[in-house]
This record gives sequence, structure tokens and C-alpha cells, in this order.
Amino acid sequence: MARSAGLGRDAVQRKERLRSYKTQRRLREMVDAITKTAPRFGSPLIAYAWYRSEPLAGFSGQTAMKLVQDGRAGDVLDLSMRWTRVSTPDAEP
Repeated sequence: MARSAGLGRDAVQRKERLRSYKTQRRLREMVDAITKTAPRFGSPLIAYAWYRSEPLAGFSGQTAMKLVQDGRAGDVLDLSMRWTRVSTPDAEP
């Protein structure tokens, strides 16, 4: 899980590192990316598989995981918001 968030193993094994702002922020970004996209895929498990492996159009083929690791979680969340607007019948373009 640490690697999926762009963290070293120590970040989740050592209490002082686990509680650090950077570790908590990165874990929160990963969880947010997965929970915000889970409705599109039907389950958090499938959303996690997407997060780790699906190249994203418009991001040079990078995965959501790579974007989060590079500090670009906002791009993943923006993408999930666009999906939500497109799939909502009452959404304005």
C-alpha cells in the first residue's frame, strides 16, 4: 500500500513516520482517488486496480497511481469530477 501512495515501507511501519503530515497527506490522496472513482467502476477493488494500472489519456499514459506519487492527486480528482458530471443526467456541460 505504501508504494501505491508513493511512500517507502518505513512510512507505514514506523509510528513517527506514519503520523507525519507527508505520509498522512499521501495516503489520504490515494484513498480519495480510489473512493471518488469507485462508483464509476462499481467497487473499490476495481477502482484500486484501475488506480494502479490503467494509463490515462491526456496524461502521457501515466496511471492515477503515478500522478499521486508525483504530487498530482488534484489531476486525478479533477478527472473523477468530470466523470461524475458526465454521468449525471442533470449536469450542465
